[in-house]
Amino acid sequence: MDKRKKGSAGELRLMVVGSSGPSQFMLTNAILGREEFCNDVTSISGSMKNTGELAGRQVAVINGPNIYAKDMFQAKRKMEVRRSKCLCIPGPHAFLVAFDMEKISPNDMRTSRLMKKRFGRQCLKHCMVLLAYEGNVEREVLERRVQKTDWHLRELTEKYGGQFHIFSKNWKDRSQDRELLRKIENMVALLGGGYYSCRTFQKAEDYVKKEEKRLRKQRAAEVEKTWSDMDKKYVAEELYKKKDAYSANVGADIRTRAELDNDWLRTSLIRGLGTGLVVGAGMGVLVGSIAGPGGMVLYGVIGGAVGGSAGGTAQVAIKHMENRVAPPARLNFNSIFINRFFAAPRT
Repeated sequence: MDKRKKGSAGELRLMVVGSSGPSQFMLTNAILGREEFCNDVTSISGSMKNTGELAGRQVAVINGPNIYAKDMFQAKRKMEVRRSKCLCIPGPHAFLVAFDMEKISPNDMRTSRLMKKRFGRQCLKHCMVLLAYEGNVEREVLERRVQKTDWHLRELTEKYGGQFHIFSKNWKDRSQDRELLRKIENMVALLGGGYYSCRTFQKAEDYVKKEEKRLRKQRAAEVEKTWSDMDKKYVAEELYKKKDAYSANVGADIRTRAELDNDWLRTSLIRGLGTGLVVGAGMGVLVGSIAGPGGMVLYGVIGGAVGGSAGGTAQVAIKHMENRVAPPARLNFNSIFINRFFAAPRT
């Protein structure tokens, strides 16, 4: 269910999504105007949130692992989708789906299906396609390619309602900022001026608030002691300022921790571990059956241990860890054509 809720005119929450490769990370650098990700980063192992300004507007940019990340177990991937939602509560104002303009793959053409599966059927209305280009080509020429001459680019953008923007891979080029912000704000305004929400974003918000409450209770004694110490050092207006600043810092820290680690994410971890144990043990028994009853027991135990280890890789992490991997093989335009019309559809 698509719920467009009114938000403040302050911070814009932007969820940046990538199919594969470095495009979404280049886009994040371009939005924030700083090198948050190095050029050789093509994927990350955990979801991240960075804040900054885009043409004077406060923005929060949320990145998760690439949507087709193949070096990640299913339980880990599921947990990171959940974490990205926690980092973006109460919901994103816009999904920015980033692609490399010159390297559109068959997977890129299918990304909209995964978007609907992971973020709700109505999320595409809140999506804008961002196409990365390199060099000094005039923007009008590139836009003409998308709208008229390159059918695959036109078809890609149409999957998201035709909303698109072309951005330079050179994040230091700030000339594009105002136009990008204008397009995002116009799209948000046409959708009612609010942010996108659905059942799972609401669920994420509930779990984050629950975790915040638990952490506040846990730190109550620490806060009380600090306030007591301040009472002895400061007076009048200075005392109020110190307490307000301290309370704001504690609140921000608690919020960050709750977004990164809460019961919803821990439940995902436990389920991933359990599934790994069951599947691994089942495969172990199947292989061990060849060696007889004794082999079934032995390989069942080994398979369960290996499966549990696989499931357990979906670990909850407070500290962001970047996982730099080699860029996946890319297909040229002829390969795209062949895959589109002759390859069996991916299920």
